[in-house]
Amino acid sequence: MIEIKNISKWYGAFRVLTDCSTHVSKGEVVVVCGPSGSGKSTLIKCVNALEPFQKGEILVDGISVGDPKTDLPKLRARVGMVFQHFELFPHMSVTENLTLAQIRVLRRSKAEAEAKAAALLKRVGLEAHAAKFPGNLSGGQQQRVAIARALAMDPIAMLFDEPTSALDPEMINEVLDVMVQLAQEGMTMMVVTHEMGFARRVAHRVIFMDHGEIVEDAPKDDFFGKPRSERAQQFLSKILQH
Repeated sequence: MIEIKNISKWYGAFRVLTDCSTHVSKGEVVVVCGPSGSGKSTLIKCVNALEPFQKGEILVDGISVGDPKTDLPKLRARVGMVFQHFELFPHMSVTENLTLAQIRVLRRSKAEAEAKAAALLKRVGLEAHAAKFPGNLSGGQQQRVAIARALAMDPIAMLFDEPTSALDPEMINEVLDVMVQLAQEGMTMMVVTHEMGFARRVAHRVIFMDHGEIVEDAPKDDFFGKPRSERAQQFLSKILQH
């Protein structure tokens, strides 16, 4: 579903990604982890061209992301993206946030879009909040709305960029529960996160990055059982000791 081949990226003279290659198969959940500044968020943003890259190739369902002829808005409509900060429209109700792109991009009727929004809000446990504005919701609720909004476009894959890092601890699980459910239903997912419990529970593979490079790309059990690199061993010893 997603192929990343030898991706390199620079900000001026500073190289943020170095020859990164990996893939995500249909129905696979891949967690990307690593210390702050390791390039993991940049890598995932390259997948739907929110960040341009200077070298290499990314294919999503066979479509080249970096090809100037690629219709990026059309491609992004097929790849759901959930950010660290919820990026909801504050002046629109929850339902309006979920229907806008369906109507504008997918050309669904208002009634069809609203029916889809209602079904997804029920799925994430927020049907009672449909008429509210984002400012009247908790952080966890806003993030669940953001996930529902991405799902409203019937994506072929979902990208998550540290979706719980801006949340209070007690709100994290309500978002992770929705993500676990998505994974169990077979959604193709690439998830940048520090939530190692989530990775252990649902990831098929774990990618560990450091200094813009993919240091490890291993099945979950191998990564947590015996990471090959000393850097990943250090990272896990710090993150799992509490």
